[in-house]
Amino acid sequence: MKYHLTTFGCQMNEHDSERMRGLLESIGYDRAEERDDADLVVFNTCTIRASADDRFFGNLGDARRIKRERPDVIVAVGGCWAQSQKNEVFTQFPFVDIAFGPGEVTRLGELVARERLHSIGAFSFDGNFAATLPTRRERDHQAWVQISVGCNSVCSYCIVPSVRGRERSRLQEDVVDEIRRLAADGVSEVTLLGQNVNSYGRDLRGEERTDFAALLRAVGEIDGIRRLRYTSPHPKDMKRDVIAAMAEVPAVCEHVHLPAQSGATRVLKAMRRTYDRGRYLDLVGRLRDAIPDLSITTDLIVGFPGETDADFAETLSLVEEVGFDGAYTFLYSPRPGTEAHDVMADDVTPEVKRERMQALVEVVQRTAARRTARFVGSDREVLVEGPSRTDPARLRGRLRQNIAVNFDGIARPGEFVTVRIAAATSTTLSGHRVDVAVATG
Repeated sequence: MKYHLTTFGCQMNEHDSERMRGLLESIGYDRAEERDDADLVVFNTCTIRASADDRFFGNLGDARRIKRERPDVIVAVGGCWAQSQKNEVFTQFPFVDIAFGPGEVTRLGELVARERLHSIGAFSFDGNFAATLPTRRERDHQAWVQISVGCNSVCSYCIVPSVRGRERSRLQEDVVDEIRRLAADGVSEVTLLGQNVNSYGRDLRGEERTDFAALLRAVGEIDGIRRLRYTSPHPKDMKRDVIAAMAEVPAVCEHVHLPAQSGATRVLKAMRRTYDRGRYLDLVGRLRDAIPDLSITTDLIVGFPGETDADFAETLSLVEEVGFDGAYTFLYSPRPGTEAHDVMADDVTPEVKRERMQALVEVVQRTAARRTARFVGSDREVLVEGPSRTDPARLRGRLRQNIAVNFDGIARPGEFVTVRIAAATSTTLSGHRVDVAVATG
């Protein structure tokens, strides 16, 4: 039997998909390169933005065709979209056999077995951590590690709390034990995952109580882990102890993804982000004071309900003032079940949203190009990932600052090499491998 898995959305979904692959292969399924060759077609979905829904629906239409041609194929839909549509999925899409939310990943094998026994499609929520499952990683030397699920924030545009539930933290000893096993298996870089990683541990009690700074320090002591990353933090919870741990733990990389969403205090209040422009800029200043070579990336939403030209101008000026190393930019799309959808008018026209998006992308690219230029002429440690995506004759890797590097030379995936940076764009660096005793990070 073969399976084909398609993933949409964030790194949390990518992590869940690694666990799904591990589970399915542990019960005897092989991976099919093409969907048409699969006996089990799985989708791991995202529903944060309308664009993710649209991409999923296009792929789901392909699954409908396969099911029509081969009725014995099982079609399973998991992830956040399945959770949000749990009452309608089987009536809207009768060819779907199984639907399961993010908290149901651990039961995927059981649900597939039941379907093979001609049981009806099923949906439930048991809330277990997908981290308890076996995994099949895309890269042998890199791993994502789930430290929490759910979110307690109430951002007015976000559906995550509805589909992933309230925040629950894994025990620190379980996280550390998992990473020790990964290090013994050859992993040298780990990324800690949570919807809001820096509120990790607040729900734990008694002797189990801990916090994110303590977790960073504990993981940083594990032999073999040379790079430690995390995503995503919430600016309201980025405390001094976390900044200190980032500065003091050698394994913690000089990069933080710090979602701003808007540069206008008025819009941030409507978004229920619980910080204002001034607090965000103060946080950026404290981070860069503690970690001078820090790379900062962000998320920005264009066209939130009520956003005026003046509000948008403040977002542009925030980008200039911070000097982001990169940004994920999104057109606002209302999601049913959120406050922004239910009580706010989507009053920024599509034309204005597109114009603002073009202006924002231009400013982001300009500031990012200015930031990457600082690396030109220096020798940097690069973790090799594999062939370059644009030129298979070259290699691709990544700096500690999470910036991609295409370079000439010979190296194996997972190897740390020194690259002399010769050129930069707004998103990538290029250079050639050099043999030096010590690389600067």
